Amino acid sequence: MKRALAAVSAVLLTSGLLTCVVTPAHAAPPTSPAPDASAAARAATVLRANPGAVQGSSAESYQVYSTKVDPSGAAHTRYTRTYHGLRVYGGDFVIHTAPNGTYAGSSVGLAAPLTLATSARTTAAAAKKAASARFAGKAEAVGTPELFVDASSGQGRLAWETVVSGWQPDGQTPSRLHVITDAATGATIGSYDEIESVVGSGQGIYTGTVSIDTTLSGSTYQMIDPSHGNGRTCDMNNGTSTCTTFTDADNAWGTGANSNRQSAGVDAHFGAAKTFDYFKNVHARNGIFGNGAGVPSRVHYGNNYVNAFWDGAQMTYGDGSGNSRPLVSLDVAGHEMSHGVTEALAGLVYSGESGGLNEATSDIFGNMVEFYAAAPSDPGDYQVGEKININNNGTPLRYMYNPSLDGSSDSCWSTSTKNKDVHYSSGVANHFFFNLAEGTGATSYGTSPVCGSAPAVTGIGRAKAEKIWYRALDVYFTSNTAYVSTSNPANTARAYSLRAATDLYGSCSTEYKAVQAAWTAVNVAGSDSACSTGNDFSVALSPTAGSVNPGSAVSTTVSTATTSGSAQTVTFSASGLPSGASAAFSPASVTSGGSSTLTISTSASTPPGTYSITVNGAGAVTRSATYTLTVNGTGGGCTAPGQKLANPGFESGATGWTASSGVITSSSGQAARTGSYKAWLNGYGSTHTDTLAQSVSLPAGCSSYALSFWLHIDSAETTTSVAYDKLNVQVLNSSGTVLATLATYSNLNKATGYSQKSFSLAAYAGQTVNLKFTGTEDSSLQTSFVVDDTALTVS
Repeated sequence: MKRALAAVSAVLLTSGLLTCVVTPAHAAPPTSPAPDASAAARAATVLRANPGAVQGSSAESYQVYSTKVDPSGAAHTRYTRTYHGLRVYGGDFVIHTAPNGTYAGSSVGLAAPLTLATSARTTAAAAKKAASARFAGKAEAVGTPELFVDASSGQGRLAWETVVSGWQPDGQTPSRLHVITDAATGATIGSYDEIESVVGSGQGIYTGTVSIDTTLSGSTYQMIDPSHGNGRTCDMNNGTSTCTTFTDADNAWGTGANSNRQSAGVDAHFGAAKTFDYFKNVHARNGIFGNGAGVPSRVHYGNNYVNAFWDGAQMTYGDGSGNSRPLVSLDVAGHEMSHGVTEALAGLVYSGESGGLNEATSDIFGNMVEFYAAAPSDPGDYQVGEKININNNGTPLRYMYNPSLDGSSDSCWSTSTKNKDVHYSSGVANHFFFNLAEGTGATSYGTSPVCGSAPAVTGIGRAKAEKIWYRALDVYFTSNTAYVSTSNPANTARAYSLRAATDLYGSCSTEYKAVQAAWTAVNVAGSDSACSTGNDFSVALSPTAGSVNPGSAVSTTVSTATTSGSAQTVTFSASGLPSGASAAFSPASVTSGGSSTLTISTSASTPPGTYSITVNGAGAVTRSATYTLTVNGTGGGCTAPGQKLANPGFESGATGWTASSGVITSSSGQAARTGSYKAWLNGYGSTHTDTLAQSVSLPAGCSSYALSFWLHIDSAETTTSVAYDKLNVQVLNSSGTVLATLATYSNLNKATGYSQKSFSLAAYAGQTVNLKFTGTEDSSLQTSFVVDDTALTVS
């Protein structure tokens, strides 16, 4: 019989150490709601027409991992990238589409297209040795090095990543250290640890008397919160393994004194609930994980453990020096759990300036949680960790209004900021946020100085400032967004927070100008245009690039928008055309807010090549956009466009495909996305391999080779850290040699429903290749990989 299916359920969180907050360079994006299919489809159409918008090349493939659709219908689709089958760390990007589905810009970390070779000069064994040498503490396991493209700097280089697991030198803090080594020289590029820690009605110890939600089981109350995704709080009993859920006979928890073990639990339970409520009620995010699940909290961890950490699935709190001051304060809870939100949304790299932005985001939201909760004994104050006294002198860990007061943090950006520990480079963004919310100079929370001769800033209030920061993180930041980038000025926190302010409050609004001023006050300049005091407009193209055979024509839509003042007449022109080419606009002019169609016509004598065409809109001012025109060489052109896969929806059974027995099926055990048939790989709950393949010929001379398919994964596996069962999607040549692994999915990617996956096969133009799906399953607990509605469209 075909496999017995386990019931599909929500992701379960255990009390064991799972995945960390900071983005593991090798990991798939965290579990989150499935991407919106229609928004992803619109983004895929735009991406095919605008490869230059993401510094793309024919050697790359892209995969959607999240979408956000605004109330207006505008959408923001995040992608990961592979290059010749290798994962590109820092290659993620966002495609923004307007409500009508047209291109509305992109967020991209790459400064230029990737052109590197993919053969390593150093061995995996050498990378493993270097990683082991880098680990401080007690190592328990060294993972298999992975070859990948490190583009965290905006430029690509071939590198190895090796993960070493064990314990930090204190013997109590778990460690999963990612070590990156140069694949050409063997030099260590850098490293980061997944485990993110603080360094760097009940009565709580810090929050005072507060209400908490608990569950009654029989005659006993449990510290399990039914109102916040059943998040539980448990007692580690000053150990590092077993955690016992707090229980109570009368539902009156703690005494406010550390001598009562429940008191620390009250603070942790309250902090988890308020952080959940903050993101849900202020930012419309369904809890930390985005799926309604609560956060487990473990208190009384370790012995004399002066730390607290977030490991991607739960909060863990030590009891401090002498086990006398648990680190369960509200802003610490909000800070650490906010790392999970950052990971799920932008995945900011945990090093350099992007690491500073990662840390600052947690400081910002940790403090906003504190203000939101309004706990009687722990009001908001723009300080970090002021209650836990780690410094043993009554001072906080960090001061947002003047970060340099801690003796290490940067209040102002400088060229050395990128070289500081991320807990200290965070000061620049912390200072920016304080200035934006409260203003500079003397405030109720402390005095905020400006940097250099920057003008004073008038704050716009916390409510607006937190909305702007979350919007920038949610739809604009990429994994390697920085404070300053000379090679890619658009990929900066200043540029993206200005776009967020524009979305929420309008271009050149009071809020927009406050964002500009707040960044200037911390010495972060930008390339943003000065706000016009008169009438102004913008010009945008969709698509931004196209190819044409000599003697033929190509078109694009020129859109305009009024950005300030009143609408005005905009007249179009184009420059930079190759010889023998002409440009025509229909209509030749519009009122700003309107659109025109640009048609570029070539002649038989137009020389082949790639040209940058400047499209100008002239009104009271002149605004421009760039169109990339590719003129094909002799014999070019797409001679055989169309969909190339036989029986793409499997409705004709096994026709066109080569598959393992039982893979192509109409069984009711798994629903097809459309029709009755689908390809169902694995799901046996025992050691098993299934394959699905088709040979396809790709014509030369076309501009797009788009592979797509819909995939549903369900699994009985409960782990959130180990990929036991896998599906590889590969391209092979006619001899069976693997040319590229487009993607690998596993039980970690399980989710309800189907999601569409998209890749470019342009690297194999003019070849006959085999598209192959290979599913492997281990000895227990089934995982099913269900494929439907495939397509390989050439145009």
